[in-house]
Amino acid sequence: MKLVSWNVNGLRAVMNKGFLDYFEKTDADIFCLQEIKLSEGQLDFNPAGYHCFYNYAQKKGYSGTAVFTKQQPLGIRFGEDTEGRVTCLEFSDFFVVNVYTPNSQDGLARLPYRMQWDAQFKDYVKALDAEKPVFICGDMNVAHREIDIKNPKTNIHNAGFTIEERNGFSALLDSGFTDTFRMFYPDLKDAYSWWSYRFHAREKNVGWRIDYWLVSDRYKEHVRAAGIDASVLGSDHAPVYIDVLV
Repeated sequence: MKLVSWNVNGLRAVMNKGFLDYFEKTDADIFCLQEIKLSEGQLDFNPAGYHCFYNYAQKKGYSGTAVFTKQQPLGIRFGEDTEGRVTCLEFSDFFVVNVYTPNSQDGLARLPYRMQWDAQFKDYVKALDAEKPVFICGDMNVAHREIDIKNPKTNIHNAGFTIEERNGFSALLDSGFTDTFRMFYPDLKDAYSWWSYRFHAREKNVGWRIDYWLVSDRYKEHVRAAGIDASVLGSDHAPVYIDVLV
C-alpha cells in the first residue's frame, strides 16, 4: 500500500496547480489532505475508485482535513474540535489518523491551546493503539530536532520550534510511535516539507520538516519506504509518503 499526506493550503487553489496530475500519478491507496480550507458544497472532488471523507471547519476558508481511500474503512471518526483537524479511519488491521495540528501562531498566542491539544491528542492515539496499530499523518506543525530545520538557533522561540512543542512531540513518540522518515534517514540533513513563501525560501531550501508519517512501534517493520516529494509544487508544503506491506 502507498499512503500519502499533503497539506495543500487550500484544495480549490491547488486544483489549478497540478494537484490532479499528482493525485492520479501517485495512485495512492490512501491519500490524506490537511488545510483544505473548504466548506461543504464548495468543491465536488470525489475521484473514481475512492471512498471520500471530508471534515470541514466551522469557520469558512479555514483548516479542515480530507481522506481518500480505495479500501472501504470499517468506520470513520472525526475529532471533537470545531476546526476539522482530525479524521480517523479504522481498517481491519490498523487505524489511520489524519491530523492538522494547531499552529501556536505569532507571538505564541496559541501556545497554551497547542500544549493542551498535544496532550489530548497523545491520549487519543494511545487509546487507539491499545486496540490495533496506528498510522498518524499530517502537518504536525513542529520541527522535532535541529536537523529538521534549516536555522534552529534563530527559530528557538518561534511557533513550531519551541522547546514546549518539541517536547510534546517527543512525548508522543515516547508513548509508542516511530517517525518513519527518521527510521530510514536518521541523519539526513536538508530534508524539509515546508518552506515560507517569503525570501525565495524554497529555491534556497530554507525549510522545516513538519509533515510526518508516524506508526505504532510494534508495526514499524511493515513500513518499507518513506519519503518527501519535495519537487511537487502547488502548496508551501510538499507531500510525504510511506510504502507499507500489509
